[in-house]
Amino acid sequence: MFTIDEARNILRIDGTDNDGEISALVEALPEYLYHATGYRADGGGYSPVALTAGRFILWQWYYGENADTDKLQRVIDCLLKALSAERGQS
Repeated sequence: MFTIDEARNILRIDGTDNDGEISALVEALPEYLYHATGYRADGGGYSPVALTAGRFILWQWYYGENADTDKLQRVIDCLLKALSAERGQS
C-alpha cells in the first residue's frame, strides 16, 4: 500500500531504525482494510479514500497511546464507512 519511504514520510520519521516495525504495519494495512470494509485494491491501485484511511490508521498504530486517539478514531471510522460505501458502488 505504501513504500517504506512513503510510510516514513507519513509518520514524519527520519532514519531507518524502525523500518522493521513500520514495514510490518504497512503490510498489515491491506488485510485490515479488507476485514473492516470488504475493500480490496483493484488493478489500478488503491482509491484516494483507501490511501487516506491507510495514512490515518498507520499513524494511529505507530503512535498508539501518544496520538489523540478519540479524534483520530472518529476520522478513521468515517473513512472506513466511506470506503465501505465506495466498495458497494463498484
